[in-house]
Amino acid sequence: MSTETVSERFVDIDSWSTEAMVEAMLEGQLSAIAAVRPEVSAIAQAAEAAAARLVKGGRLVYAGAGTSGRVAVQDGVELGPTFGWPPERLAYALAGGLEALSRSAELAEDDSGAAQREIRELNIARDDVLIGVAASGRTPYTVGAIEAANRVGALTIGIANNKNAPLIQAAQIGICAETGSEIIAGSTRMKAGTAQKAILNLLSTATMIRCGRVYKGLMVDMIISNEKLRARAVAMIERLTAASHEDAAAALAAANGNIKAGVLCALGADSETAARLLSASDGRLRDAIEHWGDQNND
Repeated sequence: MSTETVSERFVDIDSWSTEAMVEAMLEGQLSAIAAVRPEVSAIAQAAEAAAARLVKGGRLVYAGAGTSGRVAVQDGVELGPTFGWPPERLAYALAGGLEALSRSAELAEDDSGAAQREIRELNIARDDVLIGVAASGRTPYTVGAIEAANRVGALTIGIANNKNAPLIQAAQIGICAETGSEIIAGSTRMKAGTAQKAILNLLSTATMIRCGRVYKGLMVDMIISNEKLRARAVAMIERLTAASHEDAAAALAAANGNIKAGVLCALGADSETAARLLSASDGRLRDAIEHWGDQNND
């Protein structure tokens, strides 16, 4: 596996100056990002396929072990605050359990059976999307999770850093950023981890956009959890509707803090009509605004 091999260039890195070490590590990080570019089409395909399942009410499930598992969980936990993704529609299958987020559980990654049991316990179904992440692409736990999800018809997406790995072959959609050997052999928290985080950022963000959770570049499904975010939400409504600050704040209040409904209220809809328009548009604000305009023009 290329991610585990020793690079002759760096065999004496411990004798280098600290600045030279850091320069080499930065070079590695840049090359890791460059390795993602050939996978743009596969990432886009995965995002479209995932959104098609999720708009039907499916869940997004992340599976992995060690560094890869922690990177995957990090991506998932950001979807609530950023896109208003409901916590009940997120799940994690992490080797060693969620305790492995803060404490290494390396032996757990070899337990394919545990992964398959956890997928069964999560009651994964056809509309669910499972994303498995493993630098080697061979981690038994992650491959087992993919295989178990395949058996029930869920969409499976595999992210790895070694070509033709079992994870890529098992997943319905494989994404492989070939980052090669690490500066410190086997330390996949470096190049491989960086590429994985970039792929997950692109994949989950594109998926959320396709699910209608972004409008005109704004996070219109953002959860308002403090005054700073409330002010941001009011500013969004002002920007999207040209309403005054006072009217935008009133519209947000009428919509019980729902930004999308607040936009429609600022455009003249009452809260019940706003909710109906959004429901008929599968939550897509662009479509709801068009429907509201059509009603007013009739």
